[in-house]
Amino acid sequence: MDDYLLDLGKRPWLGALAESAGIPVPPNLERRRSPWRERELTRRSVAIWSTPESEALEPVVRTCLDNGAEVSLDQRSAASETLESLAETRGTALSRYATDGTPAGNFDALVLDATEFAATGDLDRLYDLFQPKLEDLTDNGRVIILGRPPEGAGSPEVAAVQRGLGGFVKSLAKELGAYGSSVHLVRVDEGSAERLDGPLSFLLTPRSSYVSGQSLRVSARASDAGTLKERRQTLEGQTAMVTGAARGIGASIADTLSREGARVLCVDLPASEHLEAVARRVGGEAMALDITEGRAPDAVVDRAEREGGIDILVHNAGITRDRTLANMRRSSWRDSLNVNLEAPLALTEALERGEALNNGGRIICISSVTGIAGNRGQTNYSTGKAGLIGWVGRMAERVGHRGITVNAVAPGFIETEMTRQMPAAIREVARRMNVFRQAGRPDDVAEAVAYLATPFAQGISGDVLRVCGGAWLGE
Repeated sequence: MDDYLLDLGKRPWLGALAESAGIPVPPNLERRRSPWRERELTRRSVAIWSTPESEALEPVVRTCLDNGAEVSLDQRSAASETLESLAETRGTALSRYATDGTPAGNFDALVLDATEFAATGDLDRLYDLFQPKLEDLTDNGRVIILGRPPEGAGSPEVAAVQRGLGGFVKSLAKELGAYGSSVHLVRVDEGSAERLDGPLSFLLTPRSSYVSGQSLRVSARASDAGTLKERRQTLEGQTAMVTGAARGIGASIADTLSREGARVLCVDLPASEHLEAVARRVGGEAMALDITEGRAPDAVVDRAEREGGIDILVHNAGITRDRTLANMRRSSWRDSLNVNLEAPLALTEALERGEALNNGGRIICISSVTGIAGNRGQTNYSTGKAGLIGWVGRMAERVGHRGITVNAVAPGFIETEMTRQMPAAIREVARRMNVFRQAGRPDDVAEAVAYLATPFAQGISGDVLRVCGGAWLGE
């Protein structure tokens, strides 16, 4: 049924007919699956509002130009000669619009730098700037607001203003989802604006097509010292280890990391019939291993040492043993926590202790929106996935001095073999409970993992990136 409705959306007259009959037609999300080194915003137009004194202005403009976008700026915005020159080399120019007005024409992205918002009256600019331009935002467009972390605010009023940005973003995401457009908030720590290139290059492009209502924090938590490569997108020369790689989301992650240049070690149960096939397809190697076994940490360290260390560690393996708590066996509780939480922690601890996780490395855990919001019949699963999120935040502080970042990706309802086994009615309801009114795909999750795996994502650590179509919009 979902595929049928998506097909209707590709035929405007049929889509209009379905809508008139009260059948919600999902928007066609633009997805692009090419290597990160490609310029993703070629022939795209971006309007930027900023104050001249903002430290974020130059990184934002530079990122848009580096990705091939055409940029329109407020006349007050003082763009440096370097940016003017960069625009010229890209065969474009920085266009200007009146300070008291809004830029003319349609735009693919609208970016507001609200890092200097400090008084409640500043929030009026959200209305004054966006309300006239939303009709001019193209389908599959992007709205991005830059702010500051409320907890670091200098006064209660500043904290209120910066927290207010989050409410605006989450609500606007629900309004624009029907058009395939997404809205995001990027909170920038003081002095960390130069690290905006990574999150903007992800959130502005089709790689983030199933991400909306997201709040990410850019910080200096992970040091630049000791990183393997300059901050750029490629994963060439890096070694990735992906658990649960034989099928579904894990296989898609292996495919995507390989596409970006990484050599992938595919880990799954010895009985996994697809493990060898996935490893061959991605040009990597299979490692048949039950990650819950007592010998697993030592086996992983031994393999990592033979590979010259691991640069990217993706904890994807997971299981569900769904039952209401009143009807759940203790074995189901134990199995779920063992696979979903304890094994990832044990493997990482062994790799760190054995110095087999390289400086500048990436640790990425596949959590779930269930770990954020909870779900009936999944107390065991929710406990483990929430535990991963807590671990990620603390672990990021512990290894940040080595340039290692630690993050979680929390998928929502993703089309996999497992979800296809669900009763049809429940499956259809789950598909609709997000701003895009459709399920995600395994490669949506894989694109998020690939972004967090790049040296480009050095400013994101201890965070949770939700790939749920805006189904869960909490901080």
